[in-house]
Amino acid sequence: MKNNKEMMNQEKDDQNIIAKKSYKKKMKKNIGKINKGENNNYPLVYYHELPEYMKDNEFILNYYRADWPIKQALFSIFRWHNETLNVWTHLLGFILFVALAISNVMQVPQLGDFMTMFNWNFPTSGDVNVSNNSKEYFGGPSRLIDLKQDQHLQLDMMSTNRLQSETTWPFYVFLGGSMFCLLSSSICHLFSCHSHKLNILLLRMDYVGITVMIITSFFPPIYYIFQCSPHWQIVYLGGITIMGICTIITLLSPVCQTGKYRSFRAVMFMSMGFFGVIPAVHAVILNWDEPERNVTLAYELVMALSYLIGTMFYITRIPERWRPGFFDLAGHSHQIFHVFVILGALSHYGAAQVFLEYRSRLGCDTQ
Repeated sequence: MKNNKEMMNQEKDDQNIIAKKSYKKKMKKNIGKINKGENNNYPLVYYHELPEYMKDNEFILNYYRADWPIKQALFSIFRWHNETLNVWTHLLGFILFVALAISNVMQVPQLGDFMTMFNWNFPTSGDVNVSNNSKEYFGGPSRLIDLKQDQHLQLDMMSTNRLQSETTWPFYVFLGGSMFCLLSSSICHLFSCHSHKLNILLLRMDYVGITVMIITSFFPPIYYIFQCSPHWQIVYLGGITIMGICTIITLLSPVCQTGKYRSFRAVMFMSMGFFGVIPAVHAVILNWDEPERNVTLAYELVMALSYLIGTMFYITRIPERWRPGFFDLAGHSHQIFHVFVILGALSHYGAAQVFLEYRSRLGCDTQ
């Protein structure tokens, strides 16, 4: 009886081994289908087959590219692997922000103003003070002009447009920083499989891109809110720039680029974001009675929550840590992190539009 049981157990073990081998063969066939053409010589590999420098997330078990030539890495943008959605989420975000920048330069309201629902009404005077007279301006329809009915007041519009063209550079600094971050991220995820040397270089570029995006995000709100207090502009913009430079210097260390320091990198970026609480509180106190206060705070709150939630996914590596291997191709934490970065940037774009419209029409009290 014992011999029969042992034989039955042995048969089950043999069947399991055969099933595993069959599964591996099917997986290889699937990988071959994913990588047609030249990439047949460069198959996707498992986590344990990766060189040490590429081992970043042990919960992503399969579909890695390792030591691929530049050409194959480039064309893999159209093939399915565990970096495909990481590349495309930020590449599409980059294209979107390029379109937004162009639409604002060319003044295409259907695209450029899709984040806001505000009308472009011009005041009769360019000397309306943002701190003291905004109630009078925003609350009184008689203070607004109809450019179609009064040709004489077109001069006011021209002077306002000149003012706007002179003060839009902080808005485009933010757009430029966002585009640089999104593009550098896409390039990093696409080509970091080439070699150890290029991997290190691209990771550094990725961290620099994130830092630049955070720094440039401060320019529209601080410049426009404190436009009548240049010393505060210098203090806050100088402060975040110095913090950004220190962050870049720290993260350029090869030690800080490993998966072990994932949380440390996140804390560095979050500390830069939390620096914004200081000028935000200052701005709320300074403009407590302004109608735009609640609108801009709502946009910025959505931005902060988006970045915070995305960072939590990045640090915890949820959901793949719950089911290793299940989210290899789609739905893992880094892809979710990318989506929240886009949402946060778009929300800040909406706030920047409000800042730009609000301040470009109003002057400072010179008395």
